[in-house]
Amino acid sequence: MTDHTYLGWKIDFAAPAGEPALLHPSSVAWRVYKNPIALGVGGVAAVLLEFAEPRIRSGVWDHSTYKADPIGRSQRTGMAAMVGVYGPASAARQVIGGVNRMHARVAGETPDGEPYRATDPELVDWVAATAGFGFLNAYDRFVQPLSEEDKARFFREGEAVAPLYGVRRSPHSSADFLAMMEELAPRFEAHPIVDEFLDIIQSGRAAPAVPRFVHRALARGAVSILPPLVRQRLELGPELDLGTADRATLAALGALAERFSAENAPPRQACVRLGLPSNFLYRSPRAQQRLLRAAGLDGPAATDESTPLIPVDPSAAAQSAPEVAT
Repeated sequence: MTDHTYLGWKIDFAAPAGEPALLHPSSVAWRVYKNPIALGVGGVAAVLLEFAEPRIRSGVWDHSTYKADPIGRSQRTGMAAMVGVYGPASAARQVIGGVNRMHARVAGETPDGEPYRATDPELVDWVAATAGFGFLNAYDRFVQPLSEEDKARFFREGEAVAPLYGVRRSPHSSADFLAMMEELAPRFEAHPIVDEFLDIIQSGRAAPAVPRFVHRALARGAVSILPPLVRQRLELGPELDLGTADRATLAALGALAERFSAENAPPRQACVRLGLPSNFLYRSPRAQQRLLRAAGLDGPAATDESTPLIPVDPSAAAQSAPEVAT
């Protein structure tokens, strides 16, 4: 058993035995989120989409720890995503509730004097939508192409989790996402914070053990999946174009991550919790269907609200710095 933590709470993805996640193990989300390349590229793309909106950009940059602690900030954001997809449903609700309480304290003004609150429904909806768009398109582009049916399933699956974050409007398709984007597009603008963020990503400060050329490829991959309108408004020039070597790097790492992962990785532990082999997500679709039937998991994820998280340090959540971007 390996425990993970988020905001002072200990999360065991392998227990309690049998407790379902918010999403079913046959979901497209379980397939996509297991791949760290999709999460890395998609996560950076999501932040860029968020930073195009001045209120979100100010909220993240003024109230998060990203500048001072990019490693810790990235790890916490990644863990929150893992819990929402793979964690026991009770643990996911606890973590999401903690995120919501932090966001309720985030408020301020943009440099132009426009007030913002992290709980503004328009901002909450956009942040949630950008995460799904980023992860889905990164997986489709650099890991494995997804059918239109699977893309539609991915958006539908997100509707099970989004309301827990206070989301009122979720895109049902890529077209819906682009429609949301068009509504906000008049507000999009370039800003030095966007350049600073990309510099942090390309420098490797967020994960210094990873070679810098991988970080550069990740940043360029993220820019490449942005809708053209957003890239134009952010004034992201040709120096961020995805090169042949960048594409090959991401494709190779994405393919490798589709075959191998650490035994203590949340996706593997979640499979064990549900009575599936730890390598369930790395089996063929036919083998997965057989294993799901054998484990009695043909139906959708249940909504059991039992088994709370085990607190490591109950004061840590209150002392943690508020964070906005998911």
